[in-house]
Amino acid sequence: MARGEEPMLTRRPSSHNDERATEEDALLTGQRPTRQPAASRWARYREIALFTWGLVATAAVIVLAVVYQHQTSKTTPERHGERPNGKRNLVFMVSDGMGPTSLALTRGWRQYVNALPWDDTLVLDKHLIGNSRTRSSSSLVTDSAAGATAFSCGHKSYNGAISVMPDHSPCGSVMEAAKRAGYTTGLVVTTRITDATPACFASHVRTRAMEDQIAEQLIGDGPLGRNVDLILGGGRCHFLPNTTAGGCRADGRDLIEKADEHDWNYIGTREDFDGLNLGSSVKLPLLGLFAPTDIPFEIDRRHVDDEYPSLEEMAKTALRALKDATKDSDQGFFLMIEGSRIDHAGHNNDPAAQVHEVLAYDRAMQAVIDFLEEDDTEGLMVATSDHETGGLASARQLNVNYPEYLWYPDVLANATHSAEHTARLYFSHLSSSQPSKADLRKYLPKLINDNLGIKNVTPEEIEYLIEHPIYAPWTLADVISKRSQTGWSTHGHSAVDVNIYASDRHAAKKLQGNHENTEVGEFLRWYLDVEEEVKEVTKELRDKLEISSGESWLGPIPSQEDLAKVETHLMSPQRGFEQA
Repeated sequence: MARGEEPMLTRRPSSHNDERATEEDALLTGQRPTRQPAASRWARYREIALFTWGLVATAAVIVLAVVYQHQTSKTTPERHGERPNGKRNLVFMVSDGMGPTSLALTRGWRQYVNALPWDDTLVLDKHLIGNSRTRSSSSLVTDSAAGATAFSCGHKSYNGAISVMPDHSPCGSVMEAAKRAGYTTGLVVTTRITDATPACFASHVRTRAMEDQIAEQLIGDGPLGRNVDLILGGGRCHFLPNTTAGGCRADGRDLIEKADEHDWNYIGTREDFDGLNLGSSVKLPLLGLFAPTDIPFEIDRRHVDDEYPSLEEMAKTALRALKDATKDSDQGFFLMIEGSRIDHAGHNNDPAAQVHEVLAYDRAMQAVIDFLEEDDTEGLMVATSDHETGGLASARQLNVNYPEYLWYPDVLANATHSAEHTARLYFSHLSSSQPSKADLRKYLPKLINDNLGIKNVTPEEIEYLIEHPIYAPWTLADVISKRSQTGWSTHGHSAVDVNIYASDRHAAKKLQGNHENTEVGEFLRWYLDVEEEVKEVTKELRDKLEISSGESWLGPIPSQEDLAKVETHLMSPQRGFEQA
């Protein structure tokens, strides 16, 4: 390098590093550094000013970008427990009978089937915000009726009560109040639409066994008129007269015909459902009843997809239909979606049916979250269970030896049908051919292998099925439970706390942590801002509670024996086979 030339990377005299080096030399030599001339100091100040201006400008750009993103985003604005202003939508999801272990069971099974990593989780897992205590006013172990009454009315009541109080007087529901406030409303379920959970949102009877009367009130033939705009699910037999094939009413009333008088648009087949185009071709009010009783378990339904819609499909259809119906309204919609048959899988102690039901519910939840994220209207999804069913454990001790720390999801993966479906095939075989015991010893192993994927059924299990066919749904479920080492403590419900979920934990801040189930009901009416309407509806119901011929539209006050009979029937292994 020629003399006088400076290296290209030499530091400028005004640099911070040069000043720091001069200060360090002074400290080492004990000599004070000479002060830089004023011009040099001015250059330094100018650099500091330019640097500060650049930093502020950069920060401003970042802030403006974030603000712009939030201004243009379609997602729900972040809230911290305050109620929204203006138009809003609320989706309340109920996973009937699903406890915390149901998720562990389903998560492990799904990871195995799809070869997923250990940290892969369900949609549900990502939206957990708290849990709920479930006892009713009459028992530490609730039933679905009392559980749903806590959601619909915000009050504890007795097992079997459909939106009535412990003193047997009616309580206004959040859906009835929402309808009065101008919201559009909907119910989507996979069980009978007259079952306890949906019934509690739009009807009032003193015992859940009054499904014929529940059907009447759902279509508007009750004290308040029609309070639901969209119904999708099963339970057609309670709308048909006892003189008609497929009818299971105790009287000769044709509620499908009566629904027409209330301006309902009725559909009853998969072809009709497909004609709705996932909600874009819906005319409200819509009554869709796609099964005589319950829609089949998801593990069975997928084989007859051309006959029954899935929970996810019905949820998407309802969301689109309600969105379109409220596009020019000042009020949004309130929709209740229930994964109903998780409960039935628990009652049957059927782990294969259970995991498919939970996963179907998980897919429906994803559909709801996707909708809320894309929709222009502010909205929220809140979800919980009414109770846990079965006392489920992802472990089982099979003998007196020290237990193995094992659970086998591959056993569930081999099942292609539910124990209920397999039992139905067995019953059909018994009634159609009257086989001998020798014939059954050949028939049953093949039946179990073809439907449950179990190749090593024992002679003792076969003999029990032959001698006690009435218990076939439970016996067949136990065949698969033992081999997967899945444990159950009851065919009924348990008192375990259940989880609470939300699409936005900030908007649902009031439900974070541990709560009574009634607090979920209180939150629903609070979010929709219908507390006063609930009071008005309750007053109107009680004003109309006039006795005619010794009996009201609520029905007679049930005895404890009557309520016990209902629960016994619900727990029966024959439940749901009457209209099969």
